[in-house]
Amino acid sequence: MRAPGCRDDAWNARERAEGPLQRADRNFAELLQELRVVLTGVQILFGFLLTLSFSARFDALDGVQHAVFVVTLSAAALSSTLLVAPVAAHRLLFQRGRKRELVRCGHRMALAGLTALAVTLSAGLFLVLDLAVGRATAAAMTGGLLLVTAVLWVGVPLRMRGTPTPR
Repeated sequence: MRAPGCRDDAWNARERAEGPLQRADRNFAELLQELRVVLTGVQILFGFLLTLSFSARFDALDGVQHAVFVVTLSAAALSSTLLVAPVAAHRLLFQRGRKRELVRCGHRMALAGLTALAVTLSAGLFLVLDLAVGRATAAAMTGGLLLVTAVLWVGVPLRMRGTPTPR
């Protein structure tokens, strides 16, 4: 039985003239580039959320709004932590010959971080819309965002996964 992640080694060797370690290096570089793109936004959002509890209007939040704020802030912190985790793992595993495992683990951390980001975005949207237009509209629009997120982040890529790769 082949190890996970090895199923494409023959294709990579044939189509890219790339060995398993070169593939792991490329995959990790691609993962880091993706993390750079998303992490800046997550950290700015987290910093903004940290300041909200010091605003004058924060005391006017009702119980639901306060709970949603806590969920939003916690999800932003979790998202940031998960998206930075592959970099921390790389530092601890540097020059230990574990790049393939690092790529697999980093991939899982990035997916978990994106899930936490989806929670952050939807909860943050709900909180702001609840204050601006009311709870029912906020719930409906947040549900719409979650649907669009599920389709674009999960549905479309899974559908692409099932189609043959063009030559």
